[in-house]
Amino acid sequence: MFKKYRFILALISFAIIGFTACKSQYDVILYGNDVPAKYALAFEMFETKKYLKAAELFESLTIATNGTPQDDTVQYYWGLSNYYYGDYTTAESNFNQFISVYPISPFTEKAKFYRLDCLYKGTYRYELDQRPTYKALGAIHEFVVENPQSEYIDRCHEMADELNGRLELKSYKSAYLYYHMEDYLAAHYALKNVLKENADNRYREEVLYYTALSAYKYASMSVPDKQRERYLTFVDDYFNVISEYPESQYRKELDGLYTKVQKILKKDSSEENN
Repeated sequence: MFKKYRFILALISFAIIGFTACKSQYDVILYGNDVPAKYALAFEMFETKKYLKAAELFESLTIATNGTPQDDTVQYYWGLSNYYYGDYTTAESNFNQFISVYPISPFTEKAKFYRLDCLYKGTYRYELDQRPTYKALGAIHEFVVENPQSEYIDRCHEMADELNGRLELKSYKSAYLYYHMEDYLAAHYALKNVLKENADNRYREEVLYYTALSAYKYASMSVPDKQRERYLTFVDDYFNVISEYPESQYRKELDGLYTKVQKILKKDSSEENN
């Protein structure tokens, strides 16, 4: 019996020794207490683009380096490792905390930019919830105001332009949906409202075009007593399009509708006179 237990203990000992021997140098350093070795390996992992491992090492260093000259470096590269790994949610949290704790660090401006870039990368297609877009635009505006000479200014303007374009497209497409549903009165109102809220909407030509079409189709479906008034609304919308976009891609179609409406209005006038 005693020999049996000695045999079992020997097997367990060999298993433990084998497990320890199989542990990689990375694991040994990550879970160990050798701070200089961990610091050096963290940067080695970062430089060789092993960002997940770098992030784990920098995170492990945060307590050990707290209050030391390396503190802000460790915190910044923890966020940067998560950023390059593609975990933008965690990276944004890292950078946001960094900015509040180290407002005058040499890394602060870069941390602010990477934070807003994380917010930018966390936005959705125009069809989806645009609250992240508004949040990203707010961060971009704040950064530009606070850092007008930053090397990242051009990139900030590019991001802001793209995000604003997304919001403008959503506004236009949301109004167009009524047209698609053949609710032409609602479409006319909604499309007018798009330009009332933002006259510089980059889809202005399309908005004016569908505004005119909505007016035409609403008039054509109206009872005879209401048609003249509603066709005149189309005429106003028609001139809004061609005055701003005389070479519009929609000009030929709209000219055809205008000609048709003019004939209808002249016929109505002659009938009234008779």
